[in-house]
Amino acid sequence: MSATVIAPDVLAHPAFSDLDRRFAEFLQRVAKTASAELALAAALVSRSRGEGHICLDLRQVAGSRFPAEQDFEAPVVDLPPLASWIAGLRECPVVGEPGDFAPLVLDKRGRLYLHRYWQYEANLAAAIRSRAGVAREVVDATWLHEALRRYFPTDAIGEMDWQKVAAFTALTRNFCVISGGPGTGKTRTVAVLLAMLLEQAVALPLRVALAAPTGKAAARLQESIKNAKTALPCDDAVKQRLPVEASTLHRLLGTVRDSAFFKHNATNPLPYDVVVIDEASMVDLALMAKLFDALPPMARVILLGDKDQLASVEAGAVLGDICLGGPINAFSSGVRTQYHCLTGEALPAVSANETALGDCIVELQKNRRFVGDNSILTLSRAVNDGDTEQALELMRDASGIAFSSLPSETKLKGMLRDRVLAGFHAALKAPDANSALQALNSFRILCALRQGPFGIGNVNRLVEEILDEAGLIGRHERWYAGRPVMVLKNDYNLRLFNGDTGIVRPDDSGRARVFFLDAGNELRSLAPVRLPEHETVFAMTVHKSQGSEFEEVLLVLPDRENPVLTRELIYTGITRASRRVELWSNETVFRAALERRVERTSGLSDALWQ
Repeated sequence: MSATVIAPDVLAHPAFSDLDRRFAEFLQRVAKTASAELALAAALVSRSRGEGHICLDLRQVAGSRFPAEQDFEAPVVDLPPLASWIAGLRECPVVGEPGDFAPLVLDKRGRLYLHRYWQYEANLAAAIRSRAGVAREVVDATWLHEALRRYFPTDAIGEMDWQKVAAFTALTRNFCVISGGPGTGKTRTVAVLLAMLLEQAVALPLRVALAAPTGKAAARLQESIKNAKTALPCDDAVKQRLPVEASTLHRLLGTVRDSAFFKHNATNPLPYDVVVIDEASMVDLALMAKLFDALPPMARVILLGDKDQLASVEAGAVLGDICLGGPINAFSSGVRTQYHCLTGEALPAVSANETALGDCIVELQKNRRFVGDNSILTLSRAVNDGDTEQALELMRDASGIAFSSLPSETKLKGMLRDRVLAGFHAALKAPDANSALQALNSFRILCALRQGPFGIGNVNRLVEEILDEAGLIGRHERWYAGRPVMVLKNDYNLRLFNGDTGIVRPDDSGRARVFFLDAGNELRSLAPVRLPEHETVFAMTVHKSQGSEFEEVLLVLPDRENPVLTRELIYTGITRASRRVELWSNETVFRAALERRVERTSGLSDALWQ
């Protein structure tokens, strides 16, 4: 269906939110024009930001039909041709070029930005390029040679130790990105390089900050550093100086109540020499730009993350833009020469890379969580490559993996019953809260969606019914014994953070308490009424599971295609399991998901690499 639509009808289209409409109407009033081209552009760029994009690429949408996937009972809008649309926008007083102070910014490649997001992108790109171009002088080459040999003894002839390369990179650059899938040793590498930095500093103070986007991720980073330092081949004095506390990024920067700004910024920088950010794939553009704005000029910045995981919930895919804009593990001739002189080993010359940013990115490739020819690891690689046939073959035949056709909505509860009773029995029958929390991590149901018959809302309800009918819980009480809850909002006073998971148990007097394990594996409890915003978590979304690890995972996809179903979502879901993963899906839906990638429109990659 097609229709000729004037500006007011465009804004009334149900694909636009009220925010999109009000923004477009505001710009029309400021520009003193009823231009259909401006109304469309303004509403679309607002809608794009809400979908996680940094900008609207007019080259991709001009001349097409909106919406591309017709989910509304409304006329399809024919978007203007590219040349006339751009020409019309350039005549509008509310549209400027990069560097202009205008509500909308249109660059030479036809990318249209909200001014604030153009500024975030420009500032972040400039900050990363500046840091990537700074090489740190090796104070004592003899010490570094000995330290690399001591911390990374050669364990396989001819096998490149990318953890060693990552440590070398972080020690010799002002900016370093360490990417890798689950089990590749990112946090162990950070513990090693921090110990090496402390050794190099000798008795001089070295101020180190550890941070992550969520409280749960910060706690895991803190625990990983604590566990890794006991085995480090260094003096106890160095181990004692290793940082022992990690915080959320918001806490690191210093939140300001009811404000989008932070206490630390360019005029009040962070007081650190080294800043380590874990789970960097979860950090959106705005937050990353504010972080770099607050960094001292000579501070080392180390980003850890899995570039193949889901992007941030808010706008941007910063880690992906950094890593995917150029070759990975491809170093310039100068860096290859320096590494060979220090270690006697040769970095592969896989491309003619002579970029400063390329010298700052290392991808860890050896998986240390899965031993041998692990089917989950093989499946994750097939999913990452979009190899649907190999993925389906593995799920049908490989050990540790199971694939089942999705049941109908009416049969879902019956199919869940055995899996739920086996998966949660140990946690619900545990003799104490500590054992219950440990057992809770042995199994989790992951869903792609929050709503609908196969979303977490309905699945959690069905799980409660199954467990109640089996006499394992009494779900008619809100705070029944065994109820697992996930915190959804940070509460620094209670030391509870977004993503923290607890379980309800009676205390010695029989009153319901919610028990949590903190970063030091110490048990503590709170009265239920004190909890910040939370939800029941027998089932959780794949997005919320990022950074978590469970022995077994049941991944439930919806019964029809959805834009949220992507290769990255499947990859993230299956790699949460360390021992066994089970997938329930229609084959057509699974195939469609592997064909769809998360695509976040931005100019950051171009700004960094070109």
